[in-house]
Amino acid sequence: MELDDAYANATHIENGATYPDRWAAAAAGFREGMLEQGLAELDISYGDRPREVFDLFLPDGQAKGLMIFVHGGYWLRFDKSFWSHLAAGALEQGWAVAMPSYDLCPEVRIADITRQIAHMIPQAAAMVAGPIVLAGHSAGGHLVARMAMPGMLPADVAIRVARIMPISPVADLRPMVKTSMNADFKMEMADAAMESPTLMLPMPGMDIVVWVGAEERPAFLEQATALAEAWRCDCVVDPGRHHFDVIEGLADPASRMMKRLLPD
Repeated sequence: MELDDAYANATHIENGATYPDRWAAAAAGFREGMLEQGLAELDISYGDRPREVFDLFLPDGQAKGLMIFVHGGYWLRFDKSFWSHLAAGALEQGWAVAMPSYDLCPEVRIADITRQIAHMIPQAAAMVAGPIVLAGHSAGGHLVARMAMPGMLPADVAIRVARIMPISPVADLRPMVKTSMNADFKMEMADAAMESPTLMLPMPGMDIVVWVGAEERPAFLEQATALAEAWRCDCVVDPGRHHFDVIEGLADPASRMMKRLLPD
């Protein structure tokens, strides 16, 4: 299809095909350590479907707030089990971290996944007091950006959202219609527009920062800058980072990403 290569990542990253196994191994080791310390609760249900579950990781001591990380994978692949290690940065700063799985296309539509995340966030929020920050990568960047829309979250939860960070987001879904992935998305242009944060406006006063790697595919740089321009928010272009390693800053409590994500 016309835009397949523009949105291909693994083939343009050195050893790109090895990243999923590396993520899974790091995440499994991290979960094991957190379980041994009694600081992890896994597979908490937020709905009736098998993939409607999230993991909750707790800091050692009273949590300052809750970070929710929503994974990517073009709404087609992966689950929460690949990303647990990315909780390390927030945990070391004293924040609890929740990571959901969600249903995947073609079994559901992207709009259904958006509703799942909107349903999950209040349930995680009920388990941890204090401010909430939302971060999501790629398709997950789209999903957390959608949470900034008026009416997506209950008012008592939305008021607690201190910051949203879409990382390398697919924020305008209209190009997805021109990829072979749309055989699974089953979107018309109107459907894509209805799910595109770039074509919407966030809640007034919402603190948002878009993050993207400087070495990403041009399409992702364009997606990130277009969202930041539409929403009049900052867009940080992270030097030397590509689509697969741009999220590594989440695991480092001293990273620029974590300093920008977590409120003072």
